[in-house]
Amino acid sequence: MMQKHVLTFNTTAAKHCNLLMQMDIARSAGFRSVELTSGPVLAYLDAGFNSGQLKSVFAGLQVQGIGALLDIERTGEKGLEMMGQAEALFALANGVGAKGVQLVTGPLDYRAVVEYRRDGRTDRYSGLLGFSEAEKISRTAANLQCLADRAQEVGLIVYVEALSWSPVATLAQQVEILERADRGNLKMVIDYWHCYTSGARPDDLAAIDKRHIYGVHVCDSLHFAGEVPDETVLRNVPTGSGILDLHAWTQAVKDTGYDGWWCSETFCRAQQQGNGYLVAKRLHEQLARLVNG
Repeated sequence: MMQKHVLTFNTTAAKHCNLLMQMDIARSAGFRSVELTSGPVLAYLDAGFNSGQLKSVFAGLQVQGIGALLDIERTGEKGLEMMGQAEALFALANGVGAKGVQLVTGPLDYRAVVEYRRDGRTDRYSGLLGFSEAEKISRTAANLQCLADRAQEVGLIVYVEALSWSPVATLAQQVEILERADRGNLKMVIDYWHCYTSGARPDDLAAIDKRHIYGVHVCDSLHFAGEVPDETVLRNVPTGSGILDLHAWTQAVKDTGYDGWWCSETFCRAQQQGNGYLVAKRLHEQLARLVNG
């Protein structure tokens, strides 16, 4: 029987540590599940370690996912580039024994959105800025079908995280692209911060069909006054010290019937520069209270 409500360490909490240290911190804090970013894994391999040694790094840990494939709405030559990047990330995911790969809507740089809203143009990558709602959904869903089909061939789940400043950002848009793409191995991750800054409330989240949810990022925020959210500012707060009602958001997810993995994501610079062992232990205790309390 699969374990329910799995507490998961996100490596953002030990952002400045190498891969071995990140996994040691996760184990020490009591986590038995992790979500990774590709950078430390690639750095480990680039240092000369082989795939067998890489596998041993995760002994006793379930790797829920690794990220991230960015700007998933790309088409044409950029779309071919995206599929090449997906192949590399899928191979890396299988190399670490990950169950899933994270996909992220673009543009990654929020300043592109600021400039486009102000000037009607931007020299940065703009994604689907300026496209109609129908085009945003159809183009993103079509790409997700291709990515999910390829992921299925190599035994992986793919899960979307919609950036709250991007043209495809809201819970409603995410559900629509998932249903339009209609792939069993295509899901979404619920991130409290992205939900909040894209205009969602816990009640909106509670109405999501649980089959769409792959994982949950438990995180916090400072007050968002509107316009284009800057996560470097708004997420620079310890989880539990911001303005989000973490209990309400967590209960909303549980009200869907979801019972999968819950992740301790943080972009707080003080936490990332602190004692990683203590930070991770506190995050584990916090998750345990929120999810199982």
